[in-house]
Amino acid sequence: MNFKFLFPTFRNRYLFVRERLKKYAPATPPPDYTGLNLGTGEGDYDRMIAGHCATLTGCDVNEADLVHARALNRDVSNLHYETNDALALSYADASFDLIVSCEVIEHVGKPEQMIREMWRVLKPGGVAIMTFPSREFPITYDPVNRIWQLTRSDGSREYAISQGAYAFGHEYLIGSADFRKWTAGAGFEIVEFKGLSRHLVGLLEMYWTGIAQSIFKKNARNVTADTGSGLTVRPASSREPALVFVTDFILWLDRVLFNWTGRSVGKGVVLRKPQ
Repeated sequence: MNFKFLFPTFRNRYLFVRERLKKYAPATPPPDYTGLNLGTGEGDYDRMIAGHCATLTGCDVNEADLVHARALNRDVSNLHYETNDALALSYADASFDLIVSCEVIEHVGKPEQMIREMWRVLKPGGVAIMTFPSREFPITYDPVNRIWQLTRSDGSREYAISQGAYAFGHEYLIGSADFRKWTAGAGFEIVEFKGLSRHLVGLLEMYWTGIAQSIFKKNARNVTADTGSGLTVRPASSREPALVFVTDFILWLDRVLFNWTGRSVGKGVVLRKPQ
């Protein structure tokens, strides 16, 4: 069972990817339809993505995560894993019809270069589905760093404490204007650009999720190799917990109450490489 589904922010990202796969990827893929999960992590999304691909490659820089992902999805026959760097992918130009990348671009150090690499390895007409943490997060999610952002004017770093929005190894977050500039510069068309998880979800996950990850996950900062003293708790399967309906209700209520605001914990986007 994968208890990550009980976390509203994770669940919201997962649902965003699931619905966009249904919309933009074939339900019955042709034999040559190839996909890439760029920054696959522990393999949470791969079983779902593989259902829309003839072949799916899951890549990551963290070999320990890949070991777990292989075990988690060992029965998915059209899926294989390998180590690769998002800033210098080893794949040939125009290798993939579909790219999925969830919560990766904020870790690579050079996000604009990652976007260019995605454009290079995607086939003309291909689609990329991404999620990432938003610099325009609601104050309910991280009041300390939100107030810091509003008051700083000296060119100092964009966060005051390494918690809240800046937990999980986030040295920077992705601003909407920056992302649009990077994708336009690479040649992508933005098909969808959507806020994920707003004030209610932010309030429910304020600070404690970052603290919990630092305790229970060995590689809590999501770096190249596992480090630190976390307990290395990993999902045992891809099955959703029975209580996931509670999380889905929270997400519905969050949308009803706060969909009017431009602030969100994360963003979900769909990009297309022109023909």
